[in-house]
Amino acid sequence: MPTAKKEATIEELRARIAGSKNLFFTNYSGLTVEEITKLRTELRKSGDTYAVIKNTLFSIAAGEEIAKSLEAFLAGPTGVVFAGEDPVAPAKALKTFSDSTKPLEVKAAWIDGKVVDAAQVGALAALPPKIELLARLVGSLKSPLYGLVYVLSGNQSGLVRVLNQVREQKEAAGSAA
Repeated sequence: MPTAKKEATIEELRARIAGSKNLFFTNYSGLTVEEITKLRTELRKSGDTYAVIKNTLFSIAAGEEIAKSLEAFLAGPTGVVFAGEDPVAPAKALKTFSDSTKPLEVKAAWIDGKVVDAAQVGALAALPPKIELLARLVGSLKSPLYGLVYVLSGNQSGLVRVLNQVREQKEAAGSAA
């Protein structure tokens, strides 16, 4: 039977898991308190939080489905990033911290209800920012439309040129007569 303190911790974890669409699991061994604080600061920039958790308490709080999916990764020292809607921002923050401060092992992630391994988290971190992806999408959608407008305006400009030549010919014939 868990103690009252553990029950409170489990309820807090349940609330945090329910409020987070994406979770990233890291191995925090070898990090100092200052380095973990720096990681938390980096993650807060995108509205994410980082917590060191006990694997058994997380398994209880997460529920059977998530716990079974993640049981291979919930071993050893585990830190969890509780992230919001955008999974790219915390992946980038973890990569930035790992590159600039100290290598940090990402065990796995729970993104949109699916387990994602460390390699796929690395691929997420390599994506350009969301605004750049949207700009590329708009650019690729815009290009064919501009081409269509140019082709359609070509017929109109051709008609204007022909009418201008007919007008010039009539003026030349009228002034010659």
